[in-house]
This record gives sequence, C-alpha cells and structure tokens, in this order.
Amino acid sequence: MQALQIMPTSHVPPRALLLVFVLTVVWGTNWTLFPLAMREISVWTFRAFSLAGAGLILLVVGRLRGQTLSIPRRHWAIIASASVFYLLVWNLCSAYSALLIPTGQTAVLGFTMPLWSALISWTVFGERLSMRSALAVALGGTAVALLMVPGLAAYAQAPRGFALGVLGGLGWAVGTHILKRSPLEVPATVLTGWQLLLTSLPIAVGALWMGDGHWFVPSWQSIAVVTYITLVPMAIGNVCWFSIVGLLPANVAGLSAIMVPVVAMLFGAATRGEPLGPLQLAALGCCVAALSLVVLKPAQKSENL
Repeated sequence: MQALQIMPTSHVPPRALLLVFVLTVVWGTNWTLFPLAMREISVWTFRAFSLAGAGLILLVVGRLRGQTLSIPRRHWAIIASASVFYLLVWNLCSAYSALLIPTGQTAVLGFTMPLWSALISWTVFGERLSMRSALAVALGGTAVALLMVPGLAAYAQAPRGFALGVLGGLGWAVGTHILKRSPLEVPATVLTGWQLLLTSLPIAVGALWMGDGHWFVPSWQSIAVVTYITLVPMAIGNVCWFSIVGLLPANVAGLSAIMVPVVAMLFGAATRGEPLGPLQLAALGCCVAALSLVVLKPAQKSENL
C-alpha cells in the first residue's frame, strides 16, 4: 500500500490546524442558516447583499495585505465566464435547493464538485480517468441516488431541490475548470473579491426585476443572519481558505472540504431535526469516501483529474 502524500501532523503549523478547524465549522454550520436568511427576503436579494458585502470585504483585506486591486483587461472575459458558473449558478442553485430539501443534503450534493470536475476532465478534455477517480465518481453517484430515495417520497418538490443541488456543484466545477485552464496572475483574495462583486450585479438586477416594488426593512433577526453569513462564512471563510492553501500542500488543504458536508448534515439534524437515518448516513459515507479518493493521492504516482 502506497503512503499518502500528507504532511505529518508534527510538520503542520499550529496556525494551519486552527484555520482548518475554523473553516470546517464556519462552512459546515452555514447551511442551516439559509432558510432563516430567506424567511423575509428573496433568494436574489439575500445573495445580492451577501455577495457584494463579502466581495468588498475581501478587496479591503487584499489591499491591507499590500496587494494591488487592479486586474489586466485581458483577464476580465475569463473572470466573467468563470463567475457565471462558479458563483452565479452555485449561489442561486444552492440557496434555492436549501429551501426545498434539508440543508445537510444540499451541502452533500454541492460538495460533490470534485467528482463532476473529474468527469469534465475525462469527457471534455480527454484526460485519463484513473481507477481511483472512477471509483470516486461511482461513489458520488451512489450518494446522490441514496439521497434521492427518501426525498422523492417525503418532499413534494424534492426532485427540483436535488436537481438544483447537483446543478450547483456542477456549476462550481465548470467555473473552477475555466480558471484552472486559464491561469491568472492575480492574488486569490483579490480575484475572489472581484468575482463576488461582479456576480452580485446581475443578481441585484434580478432582485429588483422580480420584486413587487414595495420596499421594507426586514426584522433584526433576518438582518443579523444575512450579516453573519456575509461577514463569516463568505468573507472570513474565504480568507481562511486562501490562508490554508498558502500554508499547506493542496491535498492537505483539501481535507477541510471533506468534513464540511459532514458537519452540515450533523448540524442540520441537531438544530432543525432534519432526517439522519441509515440512507442519509450511507450517502454521507459514500461522499466522504469519494472525496477522500480524489483528495488523498498516492505519493509515488500522480493522477489526472
């Protein structure tokens, strides 16, 4: 058995371990807040405020770090196309999905993104799909099927919720491929900040277009939840992620993403009484196993994804 290329724990900076823990908790517990954030305002309004706010915060953070905020004109077409798939599709689909099905299941479906990324590499770009990647894709498909079994019987609109959850993960994968295959010499914090701001513009137009024209001030509870999501999961969470990537090898940093849907499903069951039976646990196990196969690569052999 080949050793996994993971940095020994003794060599991992304590700061990195703390950041991984914070990221897992922040992103994992975020999903159950979506229905609360959208009790009084629409999905479009919620996303417009949270994306714009988080984008501005990330640009301020980048500026404080001494990074330039300007982006060469030749990069904007790539950034715009990646933003449509990665942020526009992902944010709208995941939010709508969280309203239709249990938030923990939405998180599991969304974080199958690496599996769709592997399929895109194989079918679109002709890259070899290794045995590990093929097994990961099969496990991911099994997880989706297991989640659909109780959903179809228990929720009248479950099929749409599951479809949106999968579409969100697929959009995330497509946007990631666009950026990955068009390398940009732009700091990650600045790039993400501009992407968030760029994506907030069409969503804000959609919110105005579909609104009823009656302006109102939401309750302080709704304002507090939206503010928290903007400041913590979207802004601080992304800053934590970029810091982790800078401190650790990519495969080690990716381990934090494996536990996010686990925390989301467990937190949803504990706080909202969402289903957590044998089928959900089996789907959760399949998702963790699939993501582990994608992230934990053998040290002696590289694999194409």
